Amino acid sequence: MKVSNETKVGALAAVSITLLILGFNFLKGKNLLSKANTEIYAVFQKVDGLNIANPVTINGLQIGKVYEMHEKNRGLDGIVVAINLQKDIDIPKNSVASINADLLGAATITITKGNSADLMHNGDTLLTETTSGLVEGLKAQLNPALNSVNGAVLSLDSLLKVVGGYFDPATKNNFHAIIGNLAKSSVELQKLLDAQTGTLAKALGNVNVFTANLAKNNSTIDTTLANLSKASGKFANIKIDETLNSLQNAVNELKGVLAKANSRDGSIGLLLNDPKLYKNLESTSYKLNILLDDFRTHPKRYVNVSVFGGKKDKTGALTSPLSDDSASTTLPKK
Repeated sequence: MKVSNETKVGALAAVSITLLILGFNFLKGKNLLSKANTEIYAVFQKVDGLNIANPVTINGLQIGKVYEMHEKNRGLDGIVVAINLQKDIDIPKNSVASINADLLGAATITITKGNSADLMHNGDTLLTETTSGLVEGLKAQLNPALNSVNGAVLSLDSLLKVVGGYFDPATKNNFHAIIGNLAKSSVELQKLLDAQTGTLAKALGNVNVFTANLAKNNSTIDTTLANLSKASGKFANIKIDETLNSLQNAVNELKGVLAKANSRDGSIGLLLNDPKLYKNLESTSYKLNILLDDFRTHPKRYVNVSVFGGKKDKTGALTSPLSDDSASTTLPKK
């Protein structure tokens, strides 16, 4: 089948028109081939350097382009910028858009994401803020520097005028006198510095001697420091707290024993503090001495052994202990 030339021309024209429309919309920032085709808006007070198809970025990533710009009203209270989003990205509603311009004048809309849970939808308007561009920042920094340079130039001009006045014939003699006084002062200052330099040299010599002695005794100092470190380590390892606690417990227990001894509740306390107990013990000891002396002198009264036909001792019992020499007396015969 043969295609006519008219059909070929018509098809080429249709393709050209389609490509023209797609290219025109692409240059305007609207991509007809992209599925994501959301439009949001931002209102700025000024849009210096911003043009159609300029990029729109978030965190440095381009997510769209500027599609259209028009005035908000006849009073130019603001300029509405339409943004065509080419990527399906969630943008919080409290996000803020700003215009940033580079040195060449090209501007970019930068969106700083917020933290709101509500997201932007088709037709919503972003919050905006005005930021100073790079050129404005440089101007703001250069203006004070230029003012300082101008002030320095004026001060230098005044200084040159004053210096020129010193070389005036009327004040030339005074200027020479001042220079002479300065020369004398410099000579005196040099003498003072020479004297101080000698003193300083002696002090430095003494310091050198001291450092030399330290260097000679370096090994001794190291040994002393090592011994001190060992002693401090042993002292640190001593369980001082436990020792003090044990000592405190022992003191408390001794105090308790002494308190009980001083009180009348225990035997020791009664023995020390109750005279009746002392008298009873003295009486018991006295009676025990009588019993032992009676047993020693009259054993037959307590032990009756009739193997040899002995008789029971019927003498009277002792009523008092014998004297100390009674221990040497012989027992009576059976």
